[in-house]
Amino acid sequence: MVTDHKPHVIAVSDSAALAKAAAERLLARIAANGARVAICLTGGSSPKRLYRLLATEVYRSQIPWERVHWFIGDERFVGADDPLSNMGMARRVFLDRRAPASNVHPIPTDTADPEQAARRYEAELKSFYGAEVLDPSRPLFDVVLMGVGSDGHTASLFPGYPAMEETERWVVGVPQAHVEPFVPRVTLTLAALASCREMLFEVSGPEKRAILTRVLAGENLPANRARSTGETIWLVDKAALAENFRGR
Repeated sequence: MVTDHKPHVIAVSDSAALAKAAAERLLARIAANGARVAICLTGGSSPKRLYRLLATEVYRSQIPWERVHWFIGDERFVGADDPLSNMGMARRVFLDRRAPASNVHPIPTDTADPEQAARRYEAELKSFYGAEVLDPSRPLFDVVLMGVGSDGHTASLFPGYPAMEETERWVVGVPQAHVEPFVPRVTLTLAALASCREMLFEVSGPEKRAILTRVLAGENLPANRARSTGETIWLVDKAALAENFRGR
């Protein structure tokens, strides 16, 4: 099956340029909303350079920390201080330096199982949003940051998994991961992730070239099915692009 969705790709020279472009897009979205702002972060290796950049004075001084709230698109079911924790990484790299504790919204992993964690996080998201049903005209998030795995997964939405077909719930438990680390996960669903003004993928490095080629060909993969009700952008460095894409 092939989708009709064609990602809007912005090519940059390298991973440093990618982080800078992502930071500038993030700051622009924050500046465009003079009220309460919601950013949904991502884990894995892709965003670390971006988070380090946001921790520098030139960028952190532009963030109105008191009105920006930080969420996470998926989490490994490990302790908050575990090195594998997605939000734990974001907190260590940049959030704990400036963000008010009440503005940081981690997925709770001190629960009996991922499903209970998912229920709790969904309740928190609905409380923050102020409604039980998402309204396309009023996005939950200003920006959702995303990455893509070598199998085409994004967040913790893996090819062929039941979570991919969930349309009602905002957050679900994932009992088993398809890739390392092989720990249970909790993930926002496609419906919740789509509720944003901008979905911003970051893809960097030659190891992502094969999967990016499949994504750009329109293959039915989780990363291709994830799209914003607003704008969906793929920031890609040239090392990740196939040769025949260069120069577009």
